[in-house]
Amino acid sequence: MPRMEQQSRQLADFLVENGSVAVVTGAGVSTSSGIPDYRDRNGEWKHAEPIQFTDFVNNARARKRYWARSYVGWQRFSRARPNAAHFALAGLETTGKVDTLITQNVDRLHSAAGSRRVIDLHGDLGTVRCLGCDASHTRGDYQQALKDANPDWYSEVFRYKPDGDAELADNSHKEFCVPGCRVCGGVVKPDVVMFGENVPKKRVLDASSAVDSAKALLVVGSSLMLFSGFRFARQALAQKKPIAIINNGRTRADDIAELKIEADCGDTLSAAAALLAS
Repeated sequence: MPRMEQQSRQLADFLVENGSVAVVTGAGVSTSSGIPDYRDRNGEWKHAEPIQFTDFVNNARARKRYWARSYVGWQRFSRARPNAAHFALAGLETTGKVDTLITQNVDRLHSAAGSRRVIDLHGDLGTVRCLGCDASHTRGDYQQALKDANPDWYSEVFRYKPDGDAELADNSHKEFCVPGCRVCGGVVKPDVVMFGENVPKKRVLDASSAVDSAKALLVVGSSLMLFSGFRFARQALAQKKPIAIINNGRTRADDIAELKIEADCGDTLSAAAALLAS
């Protein structure tokens, strides 16, 4: 039996044997939609680490650099559309094989593909929030405010990076103007969990409850190097629930998984869903 067919059969069998599963997804789910991921096959950083929350809050220069890069990166990031992996997971929810989807991604592509029970663990890059008055606005509105504040600004893009970031020419951000909150003038932040920032407690509790209720855990496109995702694999292990992983490369939970598939997650999920429907 060809390897791809065998892996898809193994995943289909896992889903049949374990009823409704909780799913944790990471950046590898969205790479086929044109959004770069953070880590290589060994789980190491492909890029410099993203901005830290404390730097964003306390360092105006770092904040200006972030928004200049994000202003450019958003123009591409916002055009991303769901791929086969997103649609397959949405279909598996419809047929009752997936109960809740816990995603580390901030692109909302699972919801765009039709998944309904989604926990956006790290937030939504499509909204911004004021750190002063807590006013929330769409990223589209703030993108327009950035554009209006920088009518003649331009920078060469060297490459696009994960989650709407872009690597620009050195010091090109120096002349970039970052508007404050239109309500109170305060600091505006993307409504996502930055590195060094805690995931909101309610999201963690909701996700933990989903794992509690599920018969098994499926990890898709995540190395689980961040504890925010790995904690759910540890939880499933403690509850003696089987774990399956689809990821191109090493993950932090390989040694506790019942099934590990190294293959394209879109192809594997789509083939497994087709087997279940036949």
